[in-house]
Amino acid sequence: MAGDERVEELRRRRALAKLGGGKERTDAQRAKGKRTARERVEFLLDPGSFIELDAFVEHRTTEFGMDKRQVPGDGVVTGHGTIDGRAVFVFSQDFTVFGGSLGEMHANKIVKIMDTAMKVGAPVIGLNDSGGARIQEGVISLGGYAEIFFRNVLASGVVPQISAILGPCAGGAVYSPAMTDFIVMAKGTSNMFITGPEVIKAVTGEAVTFEALGGAMTHAEKSGVAHFAADDEAEALRIVRRVLSYLPSNNVDEPPVLATDDDSKRMDPELATIVPREPDKPYDMRDVISRVVDRESWFEVHEHWARNIVIGFARLQGHPVGVVGNQPKVLAGTLDINSSTKAARFVRFCDCFNIPLLTFVDVPGFLPGTEQEYGGIIRNGAKLLFAFSEATVPKVTVITRKAYGGAYDVMCSKHIRGDFNFAWPSAELAVMGPEGAVQIIFKKEIEEASAPAKREAELVKEYRDRFANPYIAARMGYLDDVIEPGETRPRVIDAFTVLRTKRETRPPKKHGNMPL
Repeated sequence: MAGDERVEELRRRRALAKLGGGKERTDAQRAKGKRTARERVEFLLDPGSFIELDAFVEHRTTEFGMDKRQVPGDGVVTGHGTIDGRAVFVFSQDFTVFGGSLGEMHANKIVKIMDTAMKVGAPVIGLNDSGGARIQEGVISLGGYAEIFFRNVLASGVVPQISAILGPCAGGAVYSPAMTDFIVMAKGTSNMFITGPEVIKAVTGEAVTFEALGGAMTHAEKSGVAHFAADDEAEALRIVRRVLSYLPSNNVDEPPVLATDDDSKRMDPELATIVPREPDKPYDMRDVISRVVDRESWFEVHEHWARNIVIGFARLQGHPVGVVGNQPKVLAGTLDINSSTKAARFVRFCDCFNIPLLTFVDVPGFLPGTEQEYGGIIRNGAKLLFAFSEATVPKVTVITRKAYGGAYDVMCSKHIRGDFNFAWPSAELAVMGPEGAVQIIFKKEIEEASAPAKREAELVKEYRDRFANPYIAARMGYLDDVIEPGETRPRVIDAFTVLRTKRETRPPKKHGNMPL
């Protein structure tokens, strides 16, 4: 009988822990279009796979009447489960308990699963919905944040870390998501900012709404903080699952391979018509990417920010690859501060987790102007150069049209150790475009000509015919082959197949000093 009573007590305590902040607060949460912390976990993970840990943890604060306000779990649900059958660790902040605020024990729960995830080599997913530091605990709560930050750094490049922002995330709380690999925000219900609208109003006099200051589209489009802006919570959680489908569980494992019925020898004649003959006419690089990779496998990352470069995941013969491509539709595909930073971080992520890199090049150079120079285009452009040079995963590059100046070097050229570098017949590899080159080389001749405009046009045509092609680079071995557009998919797949056993060592060091 005594045994039965103890089991009943256990069940009572478990039921109490699942109530969170109680019915009233739970109803208020749902009225905002938000799920509860446990509902989010159940939606995210494979059905029935979640194992909760530390459900009975309570805070140890006695100040400000907190000793009379004890809620099992202390405002965060933690544990492990599976996504597509693979183990993951997850924490889900519960806004119905103390506003999801982070205190000592709340932080300890998160730290514990992060430590375990690193030991076993499994991804960490954070579902953030918190009012920030628990004021009643003072500096102790700040210490809790710092312990989490430190784990974010330790785990970086060891296991994937993904943050879903599903409610408020303010002040110091934003720095943990900022150090994770991907941030997904839900439109309408999530915010991220260092200082809120009230503080900004008081300090600067500037009036701004929560959504305009730190909403999903603000960070997906303007700041680049968010990689994805989901329409709602459900889509945000589905995005988390999809991101993980391309990633290995840790930095030792290989990325997951999926079966595909897309023929690896498939040719695509339409690729020959995508790049216009006119060098200044735009096209969408995503039309090239989607025709080369496995059908329906293209998954764009950072779609709304720095749109002059395209990054994302895809598969080739079922194997995940990271794709980087200049986007001629936006700013003519030039590299600027934001696009360099965007691509550099993605390249480094792929290199961390053994994901090969496929690069499509159509770049006329770096974006000129005082705004770019004053903003540090030199320093920021060097980030992408550093990232591609540092990466030792298999690297395959396809030049579709322009590859001018230093931007040619930066975009995974043979010189910074692209393994296989191909070009289409439409490719132009040169220090600069024919017009600019002619104006420098033949400046005096053009000025002295009886018809300067006509002579300049003649010289541009001669220069283009002679130099604006891939064959000089191919002659020097800077290209491994010039290929027909339609055969890009089989050639790229063959290249990555050969590179699957690639091993490349670099000089031993603690770490490099990336130009930040």
